[in-house]
Amino acid sequence: VMMHRNRSLTARLALAVALMLALPAAAAAQSLDAFARSSLGIETADGAAHEFQVYLARTPQQHARGLMYVAELPADQGMLFDYPRPRWVSMWMKNTLIPLDMLFIRADGVIANIAQRTVPGSLAVINSEGKARAVLELNGGTAARLGIRPGDRVRHAIFGD
Repeated sequence: VMMHRNRSLTARLALAVALMLALPAAAAAQSLDAFARSSLGIETADGAAHEFQVYLARTPQQHARGLMYVAELPADQGMLFDYPRPRWVSMWMKNTLIPLDMLFIRADGVIANIAQRTVPGSLAVINSEGKARAVLELNGGTAARLGIRPGDRVRHAIFGD
């Protein structure tokens, strides 16, 4: 009888652990469903044009949630953090599972600075270099792979494009 109880307890513990591990993934799926989506383009200095589908983070709650708990992001997707008025922006990677490139964008749509390959889970503060109208998060390494640099232009409705 004691052996049966131990197996039963072990099975219940395994189920509880499995459910706890599944919760962040479920939360991530739900969190992205709550974001509107739109298209965004980046024009590099050498004339290349790159298109992305982005989730729009517009509210303080969406800004706080961002891409937390997202385990993977397709290469042509990202998240655009929209700040109605240009401001100094600070970001971090708390509860973020994948490395990201953070592109800090001025009100005129020009990229001011890029934090490349940010460290998942890090609490280090990542700042804009000047006031930003928006921050675009892409998969880590995307900026280097596509030759995206400060001074390049982002085309999106929030910049009047």
